[in-house]
Amino acid sequence: MKAKLVPVFFPSKDEQFQKQIDYLKKKLGEYAEILSPVPLGADMPADVDAALFPQILGDAYTMADEIQKIADADLPMLVITSAYGTFSMWDWEINNFLRSKGMNLIMPHNLETSIKLCKILATKRDMKSTKFRVYQDNPGEGMQPWIFKCFYWWTDECTDQIKRKFGVEIEKKSFKTLADQAKAVTDSDAVTEWKKWDFPMEGMGDTAVNNAVKMFLALERDLDDDAVKGMGINCLNESAFSNTTPCLAWNMLYEKYDMMWACEADTVTLTTKYLLHKSLGMPIMMTNIYPFLMDKAATAHEKIPGLPEFVDKPEDHVLLAHCGYFGLVPRSFCSSWKCKPPVLEIVDKDAHMFDARYPEGPLTLAKLDATMEKMFVTEGELEGYIQYDDSSDCRNGGILRVKDGYKFLDKVYSHHLLFMTGKQQRDIGLVGKIFDIGMDVL
Repeated sequence: MKAKLVPVFFPSKDEQFQKQIDYLKKKLGEYAEILSPVPLGADMPADVDAALFPQILGDAYTMADEIQKIADADLPMLVITSAYGTFSMWDWEINNFLRSKGMNLIMPHNLETSIKLCKILATKRDMKSTKFRVYQDNPGEGMQPWIFKCFYWWTDECTDQIKRKFGVEIEKKSFKTLADQAKAVTDSDAVTEWKKWDFPMEGMGDTAVNNAVKMFLALERDLDDDAVKGMGINCLNESAFSNTTPCLAWNMLYEKYDMMWACEADTVTLTTKYLLHKSLGMPIMMTNIYPFLMDKAATAHEKIPGLPEFVDKPEDHVLLAHCGYFGLVPRSFCSSWKCKPPVLEIVDKDAHMFDARYPEGPLTLAKLDATMEKMFVTEGELEGYIQYDDSSDCRNGGILRVKDGYKFLDKVYSHHLLFMTGKQQRDIGLVGKIFDIGMDVL
């Protein structure tokens, strides 16, 4: 899917206007469809993603109302006026003038940023026709209800906010029915499917592998709508329905269909993950956070004796762990990855989870808030991993350093956070500009 850009021209446009359009069609043609130009002040065509200014002229000083009309139509305004895919230095004057009037132009500083903006605009278009499918029956009523009844993502308000902001429809289906369909898949079909894949497995018996593959086949066979581009299952809270976990199925669906997933049917996580991964294309995963500052409130849940003592400034560190290990992440994103038997007591003995690792180094953390109008963003450093014994729920967790542990505790929105490899804060800011999402930055 490409972004649809409509070029806008000023009354005093000259031959440079068309030259720039021709240039942009060559440089951005893979990522954007550049439509027929319209004069400033005219109604914008329907079904476009942004207004494009290939030329900025002094007419702007007397036509602020006409430019405001574009802003009122909720269209981003891109300024790409140079022969290098960027804005021009003299565009600052007009940008400053329009900013004083309450308008914001988006002015990419290099061609790479212009391409990224087109990808983000295409994601915005895509999400308006996207469905997320979640499998659940009675959220909060199963395992550990005192925890799961706390979660916002199962409320009608949350579902409505996602639809309002992004256009994404949340479709709910029965997890119990899905689990029964998975159990009904024949062993022969599971064995035949498994021969197509090559995953490192450790300690997994034939029954556990078959259960995992049957869940994949059940999900694949239920994938009857091309609009479904993200999935989730209330896999822990309602784990009694199933003889497996969907971890391997999510990995297989991502590798085969580019399908995004969310643990525990967390639709806020799924929306954030889809938005960022489709816009920026970077590895991304969800896991739980256990700030060292919370001490026993964190360690008790993970059944560990204490947090690591070998780090300096422990107040600025966070343990990352989910379902026994670092977190659920596709093999293609990882420096190491293997599928292992389950750790948590609340899932079936023939379930599974990944013992996986991101490369050590910079990480970017992000998560949408309850209104979908803000996003928490910060950068940190994955410093290493720590292993606890078999009596714990953390056999291999990550050690993350954040900028300020106290401020981190005050700002963070959820125990589920998204983690992208590298330093992505600036690019996430571009996503915010296109989607009109405020950046709550630490």
